[in-house]
Amino acid sequence: MIRLYTTERAYPYGTLRSTNASKVKVILEEKGLLYRVERLRPGDLWKKPAEMLAKHPLGKVPYLDDGGIIVYDSTVINEYREERYPNPPLLPADPIARARARMLENFGDEAILVGELSAMWMPWRSKPEGRDTVCMEKRREWIRSRVFPYLEKEIEGREYLCGSFPLAAAPSRTLAMVLEVDQMPPDACPRVGAYRERQRARPRSRAISPQTSLADSAGREE
Repeated sequence: MIRLYTTERAYPYGTLRSTNASKVKVILEEKGLLYRVERLRPGDLWKKPAEMLAKHPLGKVPYLDDGGIIVYDSTVINEYREERYPNPPLLPADPIARARARMLENFGDEAILVGELSAMWMPWRSKPEGRDTVCMEKRREWIRSRVFPYLEKEIEGREYLCGSFPLAAAPSRTLAMVLEVDQMPPDACPRVGAYRERQRARPRSRAISPQTSLADSAGREE
């Protein structure tokens, strides 16, 4: 049984999910693999207990235990699953298309998941009066000005960013999850808005929806 370690927890507005763990979970779902989510204590990310450092030397989540094989870093985890469990394939076989898919995944990591999205997402765990709304708006502006226009260009003429190969779209699937709560409109990028709705509608996306309870998103065990 594959075990995915993360710090998901419930909060008043739904389920607060780790953005990088969600990127991993949605690929577990797309692969149809059996797995179980192991939820660490949120404070472990700061305290970094020895048992956590033994699995991830930086004391971060997510990390994966695949029958005793420990893999960490969301991109490495997803590529490991693609190579160990090749069906259904989540990357194209053509080297040019594969390079494009990896570049799209890298853009999603660097422009969305590293810093900007979390700074907009994490305040939602607090009561409205306790949120740093100025900081949240700065992050929204980054997404409006840098992320949406790029995705709008890349999605033109396509249903998904990289055809039926969702490895490239895992970070933007995570963005769609966050915007399910934040409700920031795509403004002048209508293709992005429609693409976001298609992502949310995929059955495998239910596992990372903030509307899905912790009990209903603990994994696929049968």
